[in-house]
Amino acid sequence: MPAADPSAVIADRAPAHDRAGPGAADSYEASVRFTLELGRALHCYGTPAHRLEEVMTLVSAQLGLVARFVSTPTSINASFGPPEALRTTIIRVEPGGVDLDRTSRLDEVANAVIERRMSPGEGAQAIGAILARPPTYGPLITVACYGLSAAAGADLFGGGLKEVAVSFGIGLVIGVLALLAGKIPGLARGFEPTGAFIASAASVVLTRVLGHFSTEVTTLAALVYLLPGLTLTLAMTELATRNLMSGTSRMTGAAMVFLQLAFGVALGRRVDVLLPKAPPVVELIQLPAWTTVPTLIVITLSLAVLFRARLRDVGWILLAAVLAYGGGRLGARWLGPELGAFVGALALGVVSNAIARALNRPTAITTVPGVMVLVPGSVGFRSLESMMAQDVVAGLATAFSMILVLVGMAAGLILANSIVPPRKVQL
Repeated sequence: MPAADPSAVIADRAPAHDRAGPGAADSYEASVRFTLELGRALHCYGTPAHRLEEVMTLVSAQLGLVARFVSTPTSINASFGPPEALRTTIIRVEPGGVDLDRTSRLDEVANAVIERRMSPGEGAQAIGAILARPPTYGPLITVACYGLSAAAGADLFGGGLKEVAVSFGIGLVIGVLALLAGKIPGLARGFEPTGAFIASAASVVLTRVLGHFSTEVTTLAALVYLLPGLTLTLAMTELATRNLMSGTSRMTGAAMVFLQLAFGVALGRRVDVLLPKAPPVVELIQLPAWTTVPTLIVITLSLAVLFRARLRDVGWILLAAVLAYGGGRLGARWLGPELGAFVGALALGVVSNAIARALNRPTAITTVPGVMVLVPGSVGFRSLESMMAQDVVAGLATAFSMILVLVGMAAGLILANSIVPPRKVQL
């Protein structure tokens, strides 16, 4: 994560507080620094624009600051002081991955500072210590969870035992690639297309070794963690809350990830022309319906590890995800897929807000993994596949269906905040 300089001040007129004495000035500077460090840290771990602005505004108000904030996917603009003595700071932020453990710890620090159990200076130091912490889980369990999430995804996408086994193996390879990407900047920039190429090419090659299976299911399942469904949902929520700049930028970023994945998959499938003739197609034998429950548990627990949630939060994450998935399935059966997504997101939002209020924890702890269970990332990927196969009509129809599902999810999450209001400090 590149270092940002919170002290880059554009305006040069000193605010009135600087004339109140060195003690008041030091206190003011500490409060400003804490607010900026908190915003930068939350931004790095995936907090959407509307929530980030609300948190920073609330924290600054509790610290006695007059401040305004604008968040985009790559920067935070902060202004402190009255209009006649304005002090503006611009922080360049490189978006990072979701880290629920660090998000929870940042929430605890924010509450401690607001409740005067910790000074702003101590809070800023605590934030630095949180950012310097090692990853919550080691490389072995992280790689294993890539494989488990891929295997569970194969079942949810309608695969059989062979698809589950192949997806698990390819998922392990993607997990190793993800660890390498975290250490090699050049690989990190090309992680999505490289991972998509490996998943697609490996699926094609393994059909010659293991006999026929659905390469579409195994490829899609192996890439389940790479699909930008969560980003799409956040983008739609930001657009719905009138954060147009951030929502549009995030939507564009998700579209680019889809295109990179589609390119990698298309390139990997070209390996087919270099290999002997494919085995004859046989009917896909899906796993029994009862496997959905253990599969849902496996994918939720795997996502909890990949999102680096605390062990004490895993049970609540599982509860929220199961209720969200169950609500979505029932809603889809009674009302159709679009309204089904609305019902699932509404259930997820209500349960997450209730848990957050009861336990005084961030709503993101349960919302993020639950959203991953609901998001239509696979729908968007299949839409691009259809377009690349020159089936434009089917591709557009699938893309429109994905947009409707996203709108339903965003509406469900927003309505849930009205039914069960979130905590005062909502991270």
